[in-house]
Amino acid sequence: MAQRRNIFEEVEEPAPAARKATAAGMIDRGTGRGRGAVRLWLMVLFALVALMIVVGGLTRLTDSGLSITEWNLVMGTLPPLSAADWAEAFAKYQQSPEFRLVNSTMTLEEFKGIFWWEWSHRLLGRVIGLVWIFGFLFFWLTGRIPAGWMRRILAIGGLIGLQGVVGWWMVASGLTGEMTDVASYRLATHLGLAFVIFGLIADAVFALGRNPAELLQARRLREPRLVGLASALAALAFVQILLGALVAGIDAGRGFTDWPWMAGQFLPPDPFSLTPLWRNFFEDPGLVQFVHRMVAYALVLFALFVFWRSRRAAVASTRAAFAAAVGMILVQMTLGIATVMNGAEMHIALVHQIGAIVTWVLILRARFLAGHPRAGSIRGSAA
Repeated sequence: MAQRRNIFEEVEEPAPAARKATAAGMIDRGTGRGRGAVRLWLMVLFALVALMIVVGGLTRLTDSGLSITEWNLVMGTLPPLSAADWAEAFAKYQQSPEFRLVNSTMTLEEFKGIFWWEWSHRLLGRVIGLVWIFGFLFFWLTGRIPAGWMRRILAIGGLIGLQGVVGWWMVASGLTGEMTDVASYRLATHLGLAFVIFGLIADAVFALGRNPAELLQARRLREPRLVGLASALAALAFVQILLGALVAGIDAGRGFTDWPWMAGQFLPPDPFSLTPLWRNFFEDPGLVQFVHRMVAYALVLFALFVFWRSRRAAVASTRAAFAAAVGMILVQMTLGIATVMNGAEMHIALVHQIGAIVTWVLILRARFLAGHPRAGSIRGSAA
């Protein structure tokens, strides 16, 4: 029979080491054996997706996206290997509106130049898919996927697969009728989905870089208002990225090269000349660039406000993260102005696109640290 205790009797506290071990055991139980390995795998995917976005930008800047006129998931992996194969690929391209209306004097050697960009872009997409598939199967079959992470990892894989479908949907828009480029709104969808995938992977890498016990402790220092502001900043930055894709899709960045005006005035000439009215926001180069500029100004102003609010954060690393994000937004605006004033020259436009990737990651990192501050850097501490 169990011994009765007096209600006023003190119960002996377990030793600190025992308490720590018990707490850690409860928090970490069932998290899997591969937290660090899964994070490394996702970091590889992170790098590949970033490279994919850059190569996609180069494909657009070199007008190479319509050089391959069909989609073959398996056989399309191999490039033309003989003179006959090259002649066949070129003959298929010659049937496209882009060749007939824009590149009718293009030679086979010139065609090879644009072919290799599109082929590399598609091959990289296949590599990303394979890295996800083989990585997932390995971690799943060996029981190394951390508890609670299955859905998130499956979501990333599903979006990677969807991206391939969206990519072909985009390319197909430029292969019929009188289209000599892909539809700009489909390009924006394709790029936007790439940044969503990129963002999900980045968030996963941030979270897996801290153990569950540390993350649970960090939530006690969470700053909800700052998380909300960072989320709004990320949403506005995402809209700006989509607008940048619209600019690239119709080469709107090369039409008005003066700043801060457009053709010497605030509004571009004839901004609403197309009917119906909504088409102007997607197809009129002047209006599309104008909207991109205005949202850039709004993004910078809002970023400065968020930075001002972030100075009240209790944790030094959180304040530093917001400073880095806002600083990069200012750099990105400068790069955007330089891109416009130089007629979207390839090297400057490419740096501007890379700047968008860096900006996106830094905003997401600031948001993560606002929600999961590092307790070792509280204001006034030694850190």
